[in-house]
Amino acid sequence: MRIVVCVKYVPDAQSHRRLEGGTLVRGEEDSLNDLDENAIEAALAAKENHGGEVIALTMGPAGAKDAVMRALQMGADRAIQITDDRLAGSDVIGTAQVLAAAITKLGEDAPIDLVLTGSTSLDGMTSMLPGALGATLGWPSLTAAATFAIEDDAVTVSRYLDNFADVLTAPYPLVCSVTDEANQPRTPGFKLMLAAKKKPIEVWDLDALAIDGQPRYGSEAAGTQMLRADKRDERRGEGRIVTDSGTGGVELAQFLREAGFAQGN
Repeated sequence: MRIVVCVKYVPDAQSHRRLEGGTLVRGEEDSLNDLDENAIEAALAAKENHGGEVIALTMGPAGAKDAVMRALQMGADRAIQITDDRLAGSDVIGTAQVLAAAITKLGEDAPIDLVLTGSTSLDGMTSMLPGALGATLGWPSLTAAATFAIEDDAVTVSRYLDNFADVLTAPYPLVCSVTDEANQPRTPGFKLMLAAKKKPIEVWDLDALAIDGQPRYGSEAAGTQMLRADKRDERRGEGRIVTDSGTGGVELAQFLREAGFAQGN
C-alpha cells in the first residue's frame, strides 16, 4: 500500500500574525499544522498493519521543509516539498491542483492507494482541501473521520457532524481526512529523529509537475482576495461583574441598551 500524507507548514497559532500585500506573512514563527500529526499517525499505523510506503507531501515556502521533517521523524519513508514563488497567494482550489499533480506524478512509479490529510489547517480553517483534492483527482473523499479502518479493498470511517453519526466506506484510491479523535500521534524518540536526517526530501517546482489545463494556483488565479485587515480592538479596562440577586437580567438589558444593542441600533 502506498500512502501520501499531505502536511502543511502554518504560522504558530500563538504568534503575532500579519498581512503584507494581501497575504499572510509566513516563515517567521511557523510549525507543522497540529492536526496533520493525526494524519501522519493514521498513515503509519496503516503501513505497520498492511505494509507499504508512506510519503509526506507539502506545498509551501522553503521553511516548509520542517513540516515534512516532522513526518519523517515520526516514521514516514520519504518526503516531497513543492516550493515555487509562483504559488504565493494560492487558495484552496489552487493548492488542490498542485497537490493533485504531485500525487499523479508519484503514481507514475506505482499506484497511490490512499491520500491522508488532517481535518483542517489551523491558519485558514476551511476544511475544504480534502474534498477539493478528491474532486481534482477524481477520487472519492471521506472527510472528518473520527475513526478510521483500513480494509483489503476499502476504507471505512465514522464521523460525527451536525448531530449525525455517519459510517462511510469508499474503495481505493481515495482521499481521507482524520480528526484529532482518530488517534494519538506518537512522539518520536531520539533514534527516529536521527534516522530522519538520512531520509530523502525531494524539492519540486511547478516545472517538475507539468500541470495540464488552466493554472488555478497563485494569487492572480485565486477565487478570493484579501483586500484589507484591521487590528482587532483590544479590551479596554476591567470587565464588570454583576452578582445576580434576582435583577441580573434587568442589568444585562440596561447594559445592552447603553451599548447601543437595543432597538435595532
